[in-house]
Amino acid sequence: MRILVVEDERALCDAIARSLRNLAYSVDCCYDGQQALDLLDVETFDLVVLDLNLPHVDGMTVLRQLRKTDCETKVLVLSARGEVADKVAGLDAGANDYLTKPFHLDELAARIRSLTLRRFTQNDTVLTCGSLSFDTKTRVASVGDVPLSLTRKETGILEYLMLNQGRPVSQEELIEHVWDSSVNSFSNAIRVHISSLRKKLRGALEHDPIRNRIGEGYVMEDGE
Repeated sequence: MRILVVEDERALCDAIARSLRNLAYSVDCCYDGQQALDLLDVETFDLVVLDLNLPHVDGMTVLRQLRKTDCETKVLVLSARGEVADKVAGLDAGANDYLTKPFHLDELAARIRSLTLRRFTQNDTVLTCGSLSFDTKTRVASVGDVPLSLTRKETGILEYLMLNQGRPVSQEELIEHVWDSSVNSFSNAIRVHISSLRKKLRGALEHDPIRNRIGEGYVMEDGE
């Protein structure tokens, strides 16, 4: 999942980003509202963690502008304003959740997990494909009871493919949802990570659950 963190307190923003990257999310950061609007205009994110008290353009304006053209991207508002009226205003403007400062990073991760899963499925936090499972809470993939040793990018690719089982996912879509804005879309890095992931899955499952449909993309299927 690709996440944009918009927070003007740089230490907090960087701490949030570091925590989420440790959970194998792809994270971009910005520190003011205008930069957030510029990024949202050209990049695709699954979720935005949005502070309300931002320089240049305030967070509520960012939220309202986003919702004029995008009703799909999840938005989790962060704010020191804990009054009910403030929460209602944020939710009415289009936020999907509201977290009052100060907060624990584990709670933020749990809320993000709930929002991103809600977009794709209402099932449990464990995604399955045959004997392959992915626990969205621990961010660990397993075959049976045996955990797989995956890199962060391999984890992100596997999660996205499992969330979209049965349909082709293009390389461009993987760039949008698994890589941050620094990736070069012409880079061979994506193919390298996918090749490494498929090799590990073949070793654990004795078959490859990822199919490459020429001209369409990669499809995760239960081949058992």
